[in-house]
Amino acid sequence: MNKSPYRQTRSRLVAAAPSEIFELLTDPAMHPVIDGSGTVRASTAKEGKLSLGSEFGMQMRLGLPYRISNTVVEFEQDRQIAWRHFSGHRWRYQLEAAGSGTMVSETWDASRVRHQWLLRLMGFTRSTGPNMERTLERVAAQFPEATE
Repeated sequence: MNKSPYRQTRSRLVAAAPSEIFELLTDPAMHPVIDGSGTVRASTAKEGKLSLGSEFGMQMRLGLPYRISNTVVEFEQDRQIAWRHFSGHRWRYQLEAAGSGTMVSETWDASRVRHQWLLRLMGFTRSTGPNMERTLERVAAQFPEATE
């Protein structure tokens, strides 16, 4: 279990190659499909695939609709991608080959956010872990031919 409620990680074995999963994660148009929180509505990205330094937007809804801009801040082909938005939250996906599949780890890191108390007040420290578990389920569901 994580020590800080502001940095949480969840992992799941997915029956697909790291390159296939990385392809999915670097396509911002697929983020609404795999989002387990129900807040990501549509991509407003201008480019097709993400790379280091890419800036991409998402149409979101959490009570009210809004847009958010993200920047890819970590990128290692077929192994890791992370993006952050204006408040400093960082979403990271790490991929590690494991047998005939890939161990996918998603991390929400808000440890550098200034007003952490607001995240706790809004319930993000409680909801983020279960939302990430649903996201990883949705990632795995994108590879049905490989699942049992």
